[in-house]
Amino acid sequence: MNKLLTRIVTALVLLAVLLVVFFRLPPAAAVGLLALFTVAAAWEWGGFVGKNATPWRLAFAALVAGALALFGTLVPEKIPLMPILYGSLLWWVLAAVLVLRFPVNLPVIWRLPCGLLVLIPAWLAMLAVLRSPAGGPELLLLALAVVWAADVGAYFTGRRFGRTRLAPLVSPGKTWEGVGGGLTATALVAAAGAWALNLPIASLVLISVAAAAISIIGDLTVSIFKRAAGLKDSGSLFPGHGGVLDRIDSLTAAMPLFVVCAVWLGLLPS
Repeated sequence: MNKLLTRIVTALVLLAVLLVVFFRLPPAAAVGLLALFTVAAAWEWGGFVGKNATPWRLAFAALVAGALALFGTLVPEKIPLMPILYGSLLWWVLAAVLVLRFPVNLPVIWRLPCGLLVLIPAWLAMLAVLRSPAGGPELLLLALAVVWAADVGAYFTGRRFGRTRLAPLVSPGKTWEGVGGGLTATALVAAAGAWALNLPIASLVLISVAAAAISIIGDLTVSIFKRAAGLKDSGSLFPGHGGVLDRIDSLTAAMPLFVVCAVWLGLLPS
């Protein structure tokens, strides 16, 4: 119970920070916060190379920070966003195969490049929603909320009703019953959010459920990299939750698909 309380308090504090930054500070503050979280996640991903990882952490965090600065100025004015997101979805198909075939060998030489495929497109997707006149902080917060709802719904449904394990070799605690509960919670939050923002309810529920479904692959993918590195958590920044990656692993897969689907259904411009 104490751990659960710690998780709830930490989540509420993080939500309060997001609300202040998204709705009370200039837009540049939200961009900076998202970039800060992404660079922090890159620092943690650098630890997946194994022992004596500090130089790799520093180098990878610096590389990702540079990539964010570069892509943030070039996308979408000079480099179109959608091909990047389509490429990201191809990566997540490959990641799903890795999860299904686990245990698999993950050579150290590939671990950092895979981190770029995980982190950069997700940040660009969040940035696209935040900057779009048809999106903005309200839609981005809703996109984050539907993925969080999937996590919360899966956690409590799995604890109460979970029997059939989803991926026992990767994450023994996850169950198919939890998946059902998570997707149901996502649909409810998406419907409520669409109503509040005066958006098409059916379209947003469809997009959100699809994003929540692929978010499971994001979670499991980070888990296999942690297992390859012999780590339980990616970090310890957030009490009760672990590191930044432990909090955004689901979002890294969900956000690119959310934006792609939103463009297809006309909720965001291409």
